[in-house]
Amino acid sequence: MNIQQANTAIFFGTDTGNTEEVADKIIQLLNKQGHVINKHNIADADLEEFMTYDLIIFGIPTWDFGGIQEDWEELEDELGLLNLEHTKIAIYGLGDQFGYGDYFIDAVGWLYEKLRPTQAKIIGKWPSEGYEFEESRACIDNNKSEFCGLAIDEDQQFEQSDQRIEKWVLQIVNEFETL
Repeated sequence: MNIQQANTAIFFGTDTGNTEEVADKIIQLLNKQGHVINKHNIADADLEEFMTYDLIIFGIPTWDFGGIQEDWEELEDELGLLNLEHTKIAIYGLGDQFGYGDYFIDAVGWLYEKLRPTQAKIIGKWPSEGYEFEESRACIDNNKSEFCGLAIDEDQQFEQSDQRIEKWVLQIVNEFETL
């Protein structure tokens, strides 16, 4: 399926607005390709709606020592029960690799773990090269070379965010259409 034909949404949780700003950048990039995206704050989400989309992009920040943004907590028990076998999912997250290097984007890893039982095809894995961190729940291999989604550090590497977002959006478009 061509991405322009896909029914796509972006769901994000945010307290400071940074995760929503990244969502807006992703939407702008996809709009330039002629694609319309439905944007939702996870605080107002209806989980049944997830099953109506071909592609869902999830955005989640990591708080303090690996915590998830509070709006996601309310969905914790229900996420893994969804049947998303016909859906492709991509995840991005925000974190601070220097201030919280032992927990860098742990919330992305948490969300990945919650979504794996849904049978969705998870796309958008991202290399960990160029980041400085000790540990991350979002690393999906033993040598910590790959995250299960895009890592954004607006605190320490904000100057790289736009380039990373652009590259990742092209990557998920390609993966959506070829995988």
